[in-house]
Amino acid sequence: MTIRKTVTTLALLLLGPTPLWAQSDVPTSPKQTNAPEIPFTSVEFGQLPSNIFMGEASSVAVNSKGHVFIYSRGSSTGPAYGATASQLLEFAPDGKFVREIGHNLYAWSYAHAVRVDSHDNVWVADKGSDMVVRFNPAGRVTLVLGRKTEASDENSHPWEHPNPPLQPIDGMFRQVTDMTWDPQGNIYVSDGYINSRVAKFDKDGNWVTSFGERGSNPGQFRTVHAIAADKDGNLYVADRANRRIQVLDDEGHVKRIITIDIPDNNKHLIMYGKDLRGPGSNLSLFFPGAPWSVCITPPKAGSPQYLFAADAFRIFKMSLDGHVIGWLGGEGKSLKEFGWIHGLACPDENTLFAAELVNWRVQKITLHPAK
Repeated sequence: MTIRKTVTTLALLLLGPTPLWAQSDVPTSPKQTNAPEIPFTSVEFGQLPSNIFMGEASSVAVNSKGHVFIYSRGSSTGPAYGATASQLLEFAPDGKFVREIGHNLYAWSYAHAVRVDSHDNVWVADKGSDMVVRFNPAGRVTLVLGRKTEASDENSHPWEHPNPPLQPIDGMFRQVTDMTWDPQGNIYVSDGYINSRVAKFDKDGNWVTSFGERGSNPGQFRTVHAIAADKDGNLYVADRANRRIQVLDDEGHVKRIITIDIPDNNKHLIMYGKDLRGPGSNLSLFFPGAPWSVCITPPKAGSPQYLFAADAFRIFKMSLDGHVIGWLGGEGKSLKEFGWIHGLACPDENTLFAAELVNWRVQKITLHPAK
């Protein structure tokens, strides 16, 4: 019997049925269909050496010194399908290349998210290996969560999407997507494409619990794609296929639900003769307002924190209660246009970095809001 089958069978026997976290009577942000477009400028960020190339820019993060970390599906090795595609690159604030971190790391498989914590540790979530890795500021691995299946596992292959879903397994992930922390240092991991939950670890990486299951009720998820926390430890979970952001406390109780309902008046993406964002499409990840990424500005004395969220082509600036202050962007390949915004970093309320998949780049964005 394979390791995967053995662990799954034990989990089903020992854990019993999945606990239901779905809640009722959860407040939802008022439907808002109008918000001003925010003027902005942008530049393509990052000066790469001649022997390093950007792949799909999956995520971006900024540390306290202004250094920028890009997690790219570059440095690809292996067959045309199923190749290893993860590369972590560091840049100085002016865009000059500093170094590659973790070259040929065991966890590298398929890049998804990079974040920087309050101690300037750099964290990555690798969707292909089902691993979350913490690097210290020197670039050394100091913590690993999760474990990937290996060539030695019989019939090893990508995770499938059975219906009903498989029971989650404590301490393991199925296509992990992102991570964040509360003020006490507890770690929260969005897990993710196959599992539909948020996993919680203590500050030392010990398993605590998880919350969530597949579904569309409050406390349930469909593609838990990103996660961020505010200064009070509230969790903002990008529930992408349900086209909403769920705000949770540290025990998984839903405090409120945020939806982004600003109409998309830009040109539509047509593929295979179908509008991927139209009401007749089942590809809900392209629906306007479906959150691909979220970030929250760092705490600053005397100033509120702001929530930024991106669908595939636009970025929305919001207050933490979900009110859309303004939006920017649109679909395209030129500067100030976007192609599948997969990661956001917001070091302050008027500076953003947006990682794009199909355009293979990161744009540094400066907002120029009206006074």
